[in-house]
Amino acid sequence: MAFGFSAVALPQLQNPNSTLFISEDQASWIASLSSAGTPIGCILSGYLMDLIGRRLTLILTEIPLILGWILISTSVNIPMMYIGRLLVGFGSGMVGAPARVYTCEVSQPHLRGMLGALASVGVSTGVLIVYVIGSITSWNILAGVCASVPMMSLLSMLFLPETPNFLLQQGRRERAESSLAKLRGSTCNLQEEIDKMIAFKEKNHVEPLKSAREVIKALCSPSALKPFTILAIYFFVYQWCGINSITSYSVHIFKATGNEAHKNALTIALGVVRVAFTIVGCIMCRRYGRRPLTFVSAAGCGITMLILGVYLYFLEGWKQNNVTPSYTWIPVGCIYLFMVFCTVGYLIIPWVMIGEVYPTQVRGIIGGMTTCVAHMSVFSVVKTYPLLAKLIGQYGIFSLYGAMSLFGILYFYFFLPETKGKNLQDIEDYFSGRTKTLNKKNSIQTAA
Repeated sequence: MAFGFSAVALPQLQNPNSTLFISEDQASWIASLSSAGTPIGCILSGYLMDLIGRRLTLILTEIPLILGWILISTSVNIPMMYIGRLLVGFGSGMVGAPARVYTCEVSQPHLRGMLGALASVGVSTGVLIVYVIGSITSWNILAGVCASVPMMSLLSMLFLPETPNFLLQQGRRERAESSLAKLRGSTCNLQEEIDKMIAFKEKNHVEPLKSAREVIKALCSPSALKPFTILAIYFFVYQWCGINSITSYSVHIFKATGNEAHKNALTIALGVVRVAFTIVGCIMCRRYGRRPLTFVSAAGCGITMLILGVYLYFLEGWKQNNVTPSYTWIPVGCIYLFMVFCTVGYLIIPWVMIGEVYPTQVRGIIGGMTTCVAHMSVFSVVKTYPLLAKLIGQYGIFSLYGAMSLFGILYFYFFLPETKGKNLQDIEDYFSGRTKTLNKKNSIQTAA
């Protein structure tokens, strides 16, 4: 909802008849400030996850989200809007890593990929809900509706158990067994699973880190630094393919491509496509793995953005010569295909891997650091979009996005590992150097 809000709210706020009129520069700040507040929330939640647990951290994340949306809904001046967006971004940053770490730690290997990807379905669903409600009501009522979601989340999270991994790390075996029983039910071999967790903990001396020196040493180990570097670059490439520029400025973009009459309907339809193919991506993630879907996204997003850039180049010439634009379906088709390619891979894979690739001792802290880097990339893209559009034109900026995505193919081919079907202990062994490859022999399951 935080991602999609600006797309429908900014056109209303820039209307001369708006009760809270904003300039172009203020609009770019409203669009990007949620991402500016996110990195702080990411770092804080990463620290809290390892200190007080995944469950309690998830509960605390809802407080700034509730306050932020209420502040936006009641805004009577620009500073109130800015602070509200910062709080929403702060809360969004706090929830990012804990939600995915919690999901991956409580899931069995053959379900982990699909269940971890459900967070991305939530993102896409939130964008769609905001697009639909924003098209029929005012921005302040929309913000009030958005506040109801973290309120319901706060209540429902009170019934969640803590993850067995965290409880074992704290030396609370009985509570870990009780938690696993709630999560698995009576049909699974609970003793075998808990014994494997304990054996890994004892073999690798997985104990709570008590001092800052121990934490820094763990963060600088290869098992943490290697996956962090891989995912940090992944998120940079993913964000600079243009996904959040299109999400945040979709109404403006459809207007710029010559489809002003249907811009709101096209934006809602884009949200529907995003939700549908995020669900498809969740299913494909379990079947095909992380690397193939990433390659599909990188190639598809790159090609569609380059085609869109070429069309916009010709469109600018037609406008200068007062020529009626032709083939106006091309940019719409490019944006829709771009969303399809992006959602089946880019929108899912790196977020799933946050909960998979990091060592247990610092999974919370470095997971927060990773989401921090991800949202810093979001901020850089969303904030610079209006500036780059003026400097190099619409055609230039989308061509840049396309080139960045195509560059990603080379990077992912050489550096992205396949974690499909691997349990968390196998993945940690691989990055720490205890095993040479992530092959099927190292896994207890063959599907993820």
